[in-house]
Amino acid sequence: MIKKSLRWFTAAATVAVLFCVDLAVAAAAKGHAEHVVIVIWDGMRPEFVREELTPTLWKLSRAGVTFQNHHALYPSSTEVNGTGIATGVHPRRNGLMGNWEYRPEIDPEKPMSRETPDALIRGDQLSGGKYLALPTLAERVQAAGHRTAIAGTKWGTVLQDRSRQRESAAAKDSVVFFGRSALPEAALESFKKVLGAFPERVDFPNRPQDSWTTRALTDVLWKEGVPKFSLLWLSDPDFTQHHTAPGSAKALAAMKSSDDHLATVLAALEAKKVRDKTDVLVVSDHGFATVERSVDVTTLLNDAGFSAVTKFKEEPRRGQIMVVGNGGSVFFYVIERDPAVRQRLVEFLQGSDFAGVLFTREKAEGTFPLGHVQIDTRGAPDVVMAFRWHDGANEFGARGLIHADWKRGAGHGTHATLSKFDMHNTMIAAGPDFRRGFVNDLPTGNIDLAPTILAILGIDSGERLDGRVLTEAMVHRELPAPRAETERIEATRQLPSGLWRQYLQISRVRGTSYFDEGNGSFTAGREAVAAE
Repeated sequence: MIKKSLRWFTAAATVAVLFCVDLAVAAAAKGHAEHVVIVIWDGMRPEFVREELTPTLWKLSRAGVTFQNHHALYPSSTEVNGTGIATGVHPRRNGLMGNWEYRPEIDPEKPMSRETPDALIRGDQLSGGKYLALPTLAERVQAAGHRTAIAGTKWGTVLQDRSRQRESAAAKDSVVFFGRSALPEAALESFKKVLGAFPERVDFPNRPQDSWTTRALTDVLWKEGVPKFSLLWLSDPDFTQHHTAPGSAKALAAMKSSDDHLATVLAALEAKKVRDKTDVLVVSDHGFATVERSVDVTTLLNDAGFSAVTKFKEEPRRGQIMVVGNGGSVFFYVIERDPAVRQRLVEFLQGSDFAGVLFTREKAEGTFPLGHVQIDTRGAPDVVMAFRWHDGANEFGARGLIHADWKRGAGHGTHATLSKFDMHNTMIAAGPDFRRGFVNDLPTGNIDLAPTILAILGIDSGERLDGRVLTEAMVHRELPAPRAETERIEATRQLPSGLWRQYLQISRVRGTSYFDEGNGSFTAGREAVAAE
């Protein structure tokens, strides 16, 4: 049974309203900046933006806009949100719904990482260049005739500008560095001549690698001038929080490291005499939480009589389950979509002590459709489970404790649940297009970066994106501030052994959806069933 707490406009009326608003927003939001720079602090939680801890970012927030109610896409993982930032649409439309997915047409034996060069090449070959179904922000800027510059410590940065066939002059002049590699590949030598080899070792904090990457942007890619669009992706505090936990001394030092790299970027803009002509957006891809319990879901399924694997050693059989861990969420692929196995799997998870929210490809009582969080991609799994969480604190006082997959031990940090600590992340923007000293309380999200930046640069996307232009945070706007509405959806199921209940909270502004949080619980006993 699914309950909704708020009734929405009819579909036809909504489309008409949004179409008119889109036209007005496009006219109102055209910007003044000549350059836009995104700096991604991977895994930065918003409450750690403090004067004593991150002085550069804190000062930038006072000169610009703090987005107080900012959201990651679900799953709250790196590749999903990097792709959302790049395309301005949810996984349903861009085609990437996890850091790890089982795509048998690419690798029939095991799950694949969506960021690896081999996966990108093979995926584009099979899809006619549609590994990501929509153009990225960098690709749109290049199509408008402008050079771009992208540098990231992490491999996933390549998703921002992955093409190996650069046909236009702007594309040929654009470079992306991503974790020891570059496109075009010949550009790697120019980095080495100036900076030496990329550091091999990951430190905690990961200052050496992030420092090299920052200088790759400021000292190499910006040597001949700052392009229309640039992006810097730092590995911290994500790397260090995975190694330790949010709030630890090393995690705080990692935030200071990222703050120093931001200072380097701002100083370079000053030296190039374009700081006052540049919009700078600092954003994290997701929040973070602490693992309270590491759950080996595959073993538990096999103990319960399923045939579950994380890698096929022989030809897959009907009814087997490929289990793909994504940290705070797990994807379940039932071979040949066996309905009986799928139903039994859902019942098993609903009766567990670790499931938070369940989404299913096919209708199943007590679950939500994949489409409720816009992850109904062509290759989507049969069942998606976000782990359970609560707002208790870890040993360092950082709130947010979650169950997670077997890849991280208890006490370490991870993410990708529907916890409010994973789904709420950092965004601060400053520059000629943004208000000064403003706190935006309206829901916003990573999904909004692409449409906002395209509007600032005066580039027409040619299609409606899922995100919106953040006019309420911008100067010289003519539209009234939009209003937010919140919906809470619940689903329940009476099992013979007790009651399963889950919820999902969604905020919406101008038709754009933001997922606030979701969780679930199982209450054992006949009394629970009778009470319902």
